[in-house]
Amino acid sequence: MKKKIFSAALSLILLASCQNSLDLYPLAEPSAEKWYSTETEIQLALNDLYRIDFWQWDEDGTSNNFISDDGFYRQTLTPVKSGTITSQWAFSTTLWRNSYKAIARANRAILALNSDETKAKVNKAKLDVYLAEARLHRAGQYAKLVDKFGDVVYSDEVISIEDAYTKGRTDKKTVITKIYEDFDYAITNLPASYPVSAVKRATKGVAMALKARFALYQKDYKVAGDAAKACMDLNQYVLHPDYGNLFLQSTKNSKEIIFSIPRSLELKVTAGPTSDIISRNSGGFAAANPTWDLFCSYLCTDGKTIDKSPLYDPRNPFKNRDPRCTATIVEFGQPHLGFIYDPHPNALQVTRVSTNTKVTNNDNRANAQFASFNGLIWKKGVDDSWLLNGRLIEPEQTIVRYADVLLMYAEAKIEQNQIDKSVLDAINSVRARAYKAALSATTAYPAITTTNQAELRRELRMERRMELAFEGLRYMDIVRWGIAGKVLNRPIYGMLDPVDLRSKVVNQNLWFFPGTPTIDEDGTPDFSEMGKTGLIKNLVPTTWNDRQYLWPIPTSEIQINPNMKQNPGY
Repeated sequence: MKKKIFSAALSLILLASCQNSLDLYPLAEPSAEKWYSTETEIQLALNDLYRIDFWQWDEDGTSNNFISDDGFYRQTLTPVKSGTITSQWAFSTTLWRNSYKAIARANRAILALNSDETKAKVNKAKLDVYLAEARLHRAGQYAKLVDKFGDVVYSDEVISIEDAYTKGRTDKKTVITKIYEDFDYAITNLPASYPVSAVKRATKGVAMALKARFALYQKDYKVAGDAAKACMDLNQYVLHPDYGNLFLQSTKNSKEIIFSIPRSLELKVTAGPTSDIISRNSGGFAAANPTWDLFCSYLCTDGKTIDKSPLYDPRNPFKNRDPRCTATIVEFGQPHLGFIYDPHPNALQVTRVSTNTKVTNNDNRANAQFASFNGLIWKKGVDDSWLLNGRLIEPEQTIVRYADVLLMYAEAKIEQNQIDKSVLDAINSVRARAYKAALSATTAYPAITTTNQAELRRELRMERRMELAFEGLRYMDIVRWGIAGKVLNRPIYGMLDPVDLRSKVVNQNLWFFPGTPTIDEDGTPDFSEMGKTGLIKNLVPTTWNDRQYLWPIPTSEIQINPNMKQNPGY
C-alpha cells in the first residue's frame, strides 16, 4: 500500500512538472499533449486536483480571530486590516493563480474524457463519475474566484495561450449559472460514498455542501437551503461525538468530515508553521494567537453573552463558558503541552507536569518579550503529538464538515424567514454536541428557542463563530454579512507591557482584562469603552477599506491582457 501511495504521489509531481506552461497564463492549455491517454492517467490527473494548494483557506488571519507578534497574523495578511490591499497582494494573486491552474487541468481532463478515444476505452458509468469529479473541482475553483473577485475570466474549454491573453471578464451572473450546472452534474453522477482510500474522493455530499456554501455566499438562500437539506438527507454524515478531539491529527475519517485533503508525514505533506502555535514553554513561539475579540464572543453556559450573563466573571473569564471556548483557547492554570499554562504577569515560574517541578515561565511577557501579547494561545487541534516528528503535523485539511452544513441550512431558512422546528434542531444539534448532550436533553445545554428572525440571525452568527473558529471561514462570513467594515475597523487589543500591567492593572485586581466589553447586534464584542481606560493596549490599529469587499485583479493579469478590467478602487 505504501508503494502504491508513493507511486501516485510521484506521478502527481511528474504531472505538475510537465504543465509549467500554466504559469505563463492560468487558463492556457497544458503542454502534455499525450496525457490522459489511459484510464490510469485520467485517475492520476484527477488526483492532482486534490492538492492543498488548490483548496487554500482564507485563514483566520484575514479576519478578527487572529493576532500575531508581527502586527497581524503573518505580514502577507496585514493589508486586510490596514486597508492597503493592492493588485500585487501575494495572498490574492496566489489564490487567483492556483485556482486557474486547477481550472485549466479540470478543463483538459473534461476535454479528454469527452473524446471518442476515451469513450471507447472507459465504460460510461465510470466516465460519468470521472466527468462529475472534474466538473466538481472546476465549480469549486470558480466559486472561490467569484466570491473574492466578482466578475472573473470564465472558460469551460481548453484554450490557447494566445486566446488567454485577450479573454476578458465574464459577468458573474453568467458564471454563477455555470457553477451551478457543474455542481448539479456532480450531484447527479457522483456516488454517495467510496471505500476509505489514500485519496479522499469527492462524493454527492461534497458537491451538495460546496454548492450550499457558494449559494449562501451569493445570498441565493433558496438554492443554499435546498442543497444543504439534500446533503443532510443523504444520511452519510453525523456530528463527531467529541468536539475537542475532532481536530486532532490522530482523528482520521470522522463521519463529520464531508470533504478534506489528507496530509502525510511519510509523503512530507504537512501543516505549518506549527511553532507559531506551540507555546513558548514547550519550545515554540506562540506568536499567532486568538484575539480577545474571539474569546469574548463565546457565550456563557446559560446561552447569554458575557455582557448579559450573571455567570460571567472577568476575574475568572474561562469559567461558565460554552465548552468550545476551552476546546479552542488554552485555559489559564491548565496543563498544555507538558506545562501549566499561566500568562499572569506575576507567574514568573510554572510547573513542568512530567516532573512536578517549577521552571521559568516563558509564556509570560515579564520573562519573554514576545510571549502572547494578550495572554491567549490556541488549543483547537493542538496536543502533545505536535511536539514529535520535528513539530511537523499531518491533520486533515478540512474543507467542509457536517456542522457547517447544518448551520448553512439554518441560516438559509432564517434569511427566507422560513423558521420551523428543523431550523432550531439544526442549530441546537451543533450546540448540544459541544456540551456532549443529546438534542432532546434541553436542560443539559442552552437550547435556542426563539423564532424571531432578527434574534435567530444573531444566534446563528454567534454559533458559527464559536463552532468554526480557526477553520478559515470567518472572513467570508463577515464579508457576506456586510459587517467587515465594522468589525475590521475595530482595533485589536491586548495587555499593557509588563511593567505598566503590574502597576495599573494587576495591583488593582483587574487581571485578566479590566472589565467586560459590550456585545453588539451582530454578536461581536466592542472594546472601545475599555480602550478609553488606558488599561488595555491597542495592538493593531485598523483601517478597513470598503473596496476590499472585492479583491483586485492581479497586476500581472492587467499588464498582459488589454481586455482585463480592474475592480473599482484599485
